[in-house]
Amino acid sequence: MFRPRLPLSPHRFSHLRSHPAKTSDWSATQYLKFADERAIPTQDLLSHIPLQSPSHIVDLGCGPGNSTAMLSARYPSCPSISGIDSSPNMIARAKESSNNNTTFAVADVETYSPPPNQPVDLFFSNAVLHWLPRSTRLPTIRRLLLALPPGGVFAFQVPDTLNEPSHTSMREVARTGPWAEHLRGTLVERDELDSPGEIYDALVDCCESLRIWESVYYHSLGSWGEIVEWVKGTGLRPYLDGLRGEEERGEFLKVYEEKLREKYEKRADGRCIGRGQNVGCSDHVIQASGVYGMHACWYNPKFIVRIWNRSSGPFSPEISPALDHSPDAIKIEC
Repeated sequence: MFRPRLPLSPHRFSHLRSHPAKTSDWSATQYLKFADERAIPTQDLLSHIPLQSPSHIVDLGCGPGNSTAMLSARYPSCPSISGIDSSPNMIARAKESSNNNTTFAVADVETYSPPPNQPVDLFFSNAVLHWLPRSTRLPTIRRLLLALPPGGVFAFQVPDTLNEPSHTSMREVARTGPWAEHLRGTLVERDELDSPGEIYDALVDCCESLRIWESVYYHSLGSWGEIVEWVKGTGLRPYLDGLRGEEERGEFLKVYEEKLREKYEKRADGRCIGRGQNVGCSDHVIQASGVYGMHACWYNPKFIVRIWNRSSGPFSPEISPALDHSPDAIKIEC
């Protein structure tokens, strides 16, 4: 069902203030300690991309290049895959494994714009946009989405983990103990994620299709210490960077692990189960302005509802293998 809408100006958010979380730099070595587990959401996001032969891909927040390598494996004939990240450490690691069709550069996703002479067919972003402040997150996505040519795709996902015990414990420990006053003056915590409805409203007018979903991943970790090691590569890093010296960091980690012992019970085999929830979105551009037709797909682990534009038809299982094509799926067609 076509519904005409006038495009919103990407400049309508320009008055809002940016205040992203700060770190001295990220550690590629720490991040890659759980590379196999971190790759699962990336692979799931790749399965939602309908493009067959993109000519230029940009991996926004590419980290140490593991997601870029997966993009290269998915699209081996793509002549140009660019990875950008604000961390020099991550980019240095990514360059160690680059190949003929991949390039890497230090850049900030909030200010990044693709070269005018090299249109981007696919923006891909795995676990980076949640670090942007809420005031600039959706405007940044809109700006890049509107830079895509007809047929381009912006696929991103972000971890929705702020209310998981691993992350609530960080805040509890940060707000108590001898470091509390110091961290209160220096730490900028992550903003809450935008709701699926807010994402939809902000992006739907510039897409032919917009799909939003939530996925929950359970990771089997050997101990509470492994949970600490996992989050040291991501969410815990801004807290550790805000502490004063190795001794204080060590004490913080000790108290933090004690908190985790209270909140994660060991399973029958002595291991701990960590829970991670990701919000994903795939936007397919039909044109950069004018009247848009759209279809949408929203699902959570319990149910699926699909709404399809009659003119475009449903996606085939070959294009979107992660979608539920079983007879039990709830289907609405218009």
